[in-house]
This record gives sequence, structure tokens and C-alpha cells, in this order.
Amino acid sequence: MENIFMKRVYEPYDESDGCRILIDRLWPRGISKETAKLSYWLKDLAPSNELRKWFCHKPELFEEFRRRYLDELRTDEQKREYILEIFEMAAQGPVTLLYGAKDPVYNHALVLMEELGRLAEMER
Repeated sequence: MENIFMKRVYEPYDESDGCRILIDRLWPRGISKETAKLSYWLKDLAPSNELRKWFCHKPELFEEFRRRYLDELRTDEQKREYILEIFEMAAQGPVTLLYGAKDPVYNHALVLMEELGRLAEMER
């Protein structure tokens, strides 16, 4: 986990980011592909469209969103494969997960990082 980082896609590119992975289902507004400097776009790792629309970044819904997204991360085979790929990439060097949400506290990237941390602990 020490090689996996998280930041908003709107923050400037830095060489220390290593492998840059966009984890949003939708392309972030106002960002060009050149500016994003992505290595990968794992849109299917993001919450399902239904869950994303239901949550709508409302803080009062975050705990239920968190529970539902963790369930998706733990039961969706495609999401599980992407998580394994992230761990494999992180074994080679830094990986930065990029998200577009304005709110640094109530967003899916934090839930994904929580799940990555849990899985890393299980491996120890």
C-alpha cells in the first residue's frame, strides 16, 4: 500500500506520480488527455452508474454509499481484477489513483483506498 497514492485529477502532474490511473466512470470536465497524462482509465472500477447517480455526492448519504460501494468492490469480478492489477502495478513502482470529485472527504476514491488498505493488511 505504501506505493499507492490518491489525488484529484485537477492537481498538476508530477513525475513522482508514477503510473496514473483515472478511477472515475466519467471523464473529468475541463481536462484534456494531454493534461491528464494517464497511464490507464479504469472506469469500471468506479461505482456503478446507479450507485453514482443515487449518491450524487451528498454527504448525508455517504455512509450508505460507502457500504454499497464496498459491496460492489467485493462482489464484482471486474472490479476485483482491477484491484489485483493495481497491486501488481504498485509492486513495480508508484501508482496514483486520480479522481475528479471536488469533495476530498465524501468520494469514492476514499472508499477504494479503504478497500485497498484492507486487502493489503489481509496479505500480510
